[in-house]
Amino acid sequence: MPGFRVHVVSDVHGNAKDLARAGDGADAVVCLGDLVLFLDYADHARGIFPDLFGKENATRLVELRTARRFEEARTFGASLWAGIDRGPAVESAVRRQYAELFAAFPAPTYATYGNVDIPRLWPEYAGPGTTVLDGERVEIGGRVFGFVGGGLRTPMRTPYEISDEEYAAKIEAVGEVDVLCTHIPPEVPELVYDTVARRFERGSRALLDAIRRTRPRYSLFGHVHQPLVRRMRIGSTECVNVGHFASAGRPWALEW
Repeated sequence: MPGFRVHVVSDVHGNAKDLARAGDGADAVVCLGDLVLFLDYADHARGIFPDLFGKENATRLVELRTARRFEEARTFGASLWAGIDRGPAVESAVRRQYAELFAAFPAPTYATYGNVDIPRLWPEYAGPGTTVLDGERVEIGGRVFGFVGGGLRTPMRTPYEISDEEYAAKIEAVGEVDVLCTHIPPEVPELVYDTVARRFERGSRALLDAIRRTRPRYSLFGHVHQPLVRRMRIGSTECVNVGHFASAGRPWALEW
């Protein structure tokens, strides 16, 4: 019997060029979210923020956030946004990115949201070859995949952050699956620490508990761009950070 191959991407952050090739040689593509690029921490000239306010201001914001001076970062950001109708300006920029990115998705693609995504816009751009799932299951190549999108609340206040309770309910709704696909990792220090940003990102305790309880073959996630550890086993489950697609441009492959 011929094998099945799935290519998994996360943290696309505007990389439409490589996304268009992400399905080459695969039977399906799975996307774990963060399509939007607000601000590129490696190249401060890229993203919605520098498009609106310039590279110098973007660099200043990155410096404040990296130093964990979140209140100062918010005050600085607010001063720049003063006099600008923020909602329409951001939405217009996000729409331009979504139009390009969703057009690049190969068919079939199964996708869930990241913490910087705007879920209410996705139905307008997802074509017939793209299935959007959040707190839901789907069979891909004879295996059951569960999808839980979004992130947990943080001082960064990104667009799709939800309460721990709401997130846990989505994990519960997915139940037992072969492959558990989320944007954020389980709450394990080695998996949530970003070695470049020098901070712990938020992982999910509910996800960790579900991995221990339901023992999926794989737990796949992204969110942490430069993790201390890219993969580890929790019991019988292989936990894998599929990589920062925006910079790597290569999907992670799962075959059976």
